[in-house]
Amino acid sequence: MDAKIFFGSTEQTGENFSERISPYRGDVVSRAPICSEEDAKKALDIAHLSAKEAKKSTLSQRCDWLLDVCSKLKENREDIAQTITDEVGKPISFSRIEVDRCIETVTLSCETMRTMHGETINTDAMASGKKTMAFFTREPAGVVVAITPFNFPLNLVAHKLAPALVAGNAVVLKPTPEAPLTAYKFAKLFIDSEYAIKDALSVVYGDAEVGSALITSDIPRVISFTGSVPVGNIITKSAGIKKVSLELGGNAATYIDSSADLDLAATRCAFGAFVNSGQVCISLQRIYVNADIYDEFASKMAEETKKLVVGSPYDDDTFLGPLIDDESAIRAMNWVKSAVKEGATSMLELKREGRMFYPCVMADVRDDMAIVCEEVFAPIVSLVKVDNFDDAIPRMNNSPYGLQFSVFTNDLSITKRAISELDAGGIIINDIPTIRFDIQPYGGLKLSGVGREGPKFAIEEMTEIKSVIIC
Repeated sequence: MDAKIFFGSTEQTGENFSERISPYRGDVVSRAPICSEEDAKKALDIAHLSAKEAKKSTLSQRCDWLLDVCSKLKENREDIAQTITDEVGKPISFSRIEVDRCIETVTLSCETMRTMHGETINTDAMASGKKTMAFFTREPAGVVVAITPFNFPLNLVAHKLAPALVAGNAVVLKPTPEAPLTAYKFAKLFIDSEYAIKDALSVVYGDAEVGSALITSDIPRVISFTGSVPVGNIITKSAGIKKVSLELGGNAATYIDSSADLDLAATRCAFGAFVNSGQVCISLQRIYVNADIYDEFASKMAEETKKLVVGSPYDDDTFLGPLIDDESAIRAMNWVKSAVKEGATSMLELKREGRMFYPCVMADVRDDMAIVCEEVFAPIVSLVKVDNFDDAIPRMNNSPYGLQFSVFTNDLSITKRAISELDAGGIIINDIPTIRFDIQPYGGLKLSGVGREGPKFAIEEMTEIKSVIIC
């Protein structure tokens, strides 16, 4: 099936197409139009006009619109899940979970917007003021450009579209080239809804040329991007005076304390390190283990990892499917070989079959090894021995990223210190840093980005405050 362009509510086929190859089977699973800079500008012009009408729409209509999309998502759950698996190789059980999370994200956006409001201000609180009627309201920002990645090709689109549209904005979406059909099917549910605001959503496809045209235009007021640090850096330098929200990845770490439940920690760490084949911004990459329980934990971690099923993403019991492309699989093997040369030890057989890269637990890893310094975005986790939490804190923080960290401990003092001393946008106690609840504020420090997602926090990013004084 071919994805199509949406110039607002008008669906249009392209003249030239790019093909998406299944990461697992190697066959063509979808095609997308190759868009140009002119296509991007056309979509922006349509959005600019539609934003004026979207602003006039009622919240009840916008909520009806999004909830209608949720209803259609439920009806099409299996088809969309299969499309995710076709395009990015995500195991089908996790693709179904992604559809369910998408429904929750859209629903939460409605519920959040219904309760968001302004406030009255006491302008006579200071001697320099006087008693007036003063308040502020929230208004839609205008046009939002949303650019999304491959690893969650449905729910991360929802995290941008749903808050933007329910707040009364118009949106131009540029989805990942790896999953154009997933985005198209989702967008079509919005376009075809009886409650749709005409032309409030456009969809174009492409890479740097299209992205640059969207970002540098004077039309958008908000750029919402999830992706790599290099692209985020380009956006920051090129966007001009706009609201920019960037989620740029991480190098998630956890600390295993001697007081922790090691069985729980090993089970959860195996999940957090290898879910979605490690292709998650908050994938667990670094595990700092107290020296007193290092050997015991390492053994348990290896045993838990052996239980994970690697295979066809179309099988219900598969936990790990293929990496997104050959380059990623080759890079992952190079990471591991480099670490072994530097003195690290693989606790499991190193194995790669094309894009299938088997889970890898690396022991005896040092802080100066590239495998812990950079984001690997593959099913590789490193175990680092530390003396105690005092030793772990600076080593966990010694990263250009700061998205989410965690600790496993039954020591309340360590819990309190982790919350205050770890440099990350999210801290999790007694579970993996790979947890994300869609209702939470989500985002990081340092190179992990700026701004926050989660319906409430995204709506705040995508609206403007208007202050009013009546004297």
